[in-house]
Amino acid sequence: MEIGYFLSSEEHGPLELVDQARMAADAGMQSVWISDHYHPWVDEQGHSAFVWSVIGGIAVGTDLRVTTAVTCPTMRIHPAVIAQAAATCAVMLEGRFELGVGSGENLNEHILGDHWPITDDRLDMLEEAVDVMRRLWTGDEVTHRGTHYRVDNARIYTLPEEPPDVHVSGFGPKATALAARIADGYVSTSPDGDLVDQYRAEGGRGPASAGLKVCWGPDERECAELAHRLWRTSGVPGELSQELRSPAHFDQAASLVTVDAVAESMPCGPDIDRIVEAARAYADAGFDRLYVSQVGPDQRGFFDIYKSELADRLAELS
Repeated sequence: MEIGYFLSSEEHGPLELVDQARMAADAGMQSVWISDHYHPWVDEQGHSAFVWSVIGGIAVGTDLRVTTAVTCPTMRIHPAVIAQAAATCAVMLEGRFELGVGSGENLNEHILGDHWPITDDRLDMLEEAVDVMRRLWTGDEVTHRGTHYRVDNARIYTLPEEPPDVHVSGFGPKATALAARIADGYVSTSPDGDLVDQYRAEGGRGPASAGLKVCWGPDERECAELAHRLWRTSGVPGELSQELRSPAHFDQAASLVTVDAVAESMPCGPDIDRIVEAARAYADAGFDRLYVSQVGPDQRGFFDIYKSELADRLAELS
């Protein structure tokens, strides 16, 4: 299982993210995920930079493969514009760019005043959006009259030698079925082997990728409290995270999530074994790639321990 780094756009500013990408490369990692949000999940996270600008900085400073995890190409940004952005990133990264996409969250997609659709409609929108983008990546002039999108005489001139792969997130059976039908790879955030099996059984191709948050540090309780302050929303259940409209609503929804609950669900503190065992769950579930994210400001400390201890341990999971 390949190990990469998960860059949290909600938790760190753009220059910090570029610096973290450099640290990941220096630590021997070959790839990064980067989240694409308009808002953070809660105000304490404090950031949400425009991801396409940050990717440009990563492209100049590293030789990493970069994947968005994930972009919603359906509402706040038209798929024709995402197609151009992704093509430019693929050129700057010399083919090392992959576009991760999903059906989005109300948190980010309602900002222009658009109605937030039901799940089935969002998945229909995503399928049409991916089709529009792939047609534009041919370099042909595209005119499209679809159920959800119109494109008039659009042509992308700056194109990579090969179009970027599209990886589709699937947190339930319907989205996973769509991923199996249209994607070049599968994306998730939980070690759910049943969904990976579904993706493969229904014809899904390419790698299955997932993200894992950890909060490494010398004091377990301090790490747990930090993880709770920044990522208590990880305890928000079910489809609620797709429906809430603002960081304030996420704060309210997560008000019953305790420090102990976060510490139980996320490796916190100095115990490397806990991180390895959490990663093992993804390997056992059939994932090909795992992107690890260190919660909090001690990024340098995490990469030091990664190089000295964790990298070799995680390599044994491959």
